[in-house]
Amino acid sequence: MGKLVDHWDADQYPILWRRLIPRTLRRYGPGGPGTDPARELRSLGRYGAELVGWPVAERTAVEQAFRALLTLALTDGRSPSDIRDLVEGFAPAPDAGLVRLTRGWGTKFLWEEFDFRWWYDGDPQAVADWLLTQRPRMASFAARHPRCKNAADALIAISHFQEGDWSPWFYPYGPRPHPLLHLATSR
Repeated sequence: MGKLVDHWDADQYPILWRRLIPRTLRRYGPGGPGTDPARELRSLGRYGAELVGWPVAERTAVEQAFRALLTLALTDGRSPSDIRDLVEGFAPAPDAGLVRLTRGWGTKFLWEEFDFRWWYDGDPQAVADWLLTQRPRMASFAARHPRCKNAADALIAISHFQEGDWSPWFYPYGPRPHPLLHLATSR
């Protein structure tokens, strides 16, 4: 699972992943040895095993397993960083995990610390564009859970990010001298 795409022949890689996926899923479940799924599951993308091109029944089974594992992780007492790793590895499904992901990534963008080189071509603009589309979902979650600080912070991060404004939160590693105007003007 940890081998890069170019380690195998291009036609072998999807077949190997289709055979390894049951073991992979067990690693992320209860009692699994634990790992960073974001690093491993990046290989399921279009430049790897191409999960979207798998037979519908297989792809659906994998997506359902991802949802079940993420739902379990949200309720079994795992740390927020472990849940974030799962959400980054799997496609976000439960809104609570998506709220934390949006808040975390939004904050990293505002602090100019976002590093997205581990995924596909590493273009952070793809994530920036996606984050801005999450406002309605974050607002809906915040309305259903008015006391959720993560949801409120996710909305604040998206607003500041969209406006190219300063981060409203203290940057722990020193001052940030300017707002993110380059992101606001790229819209």
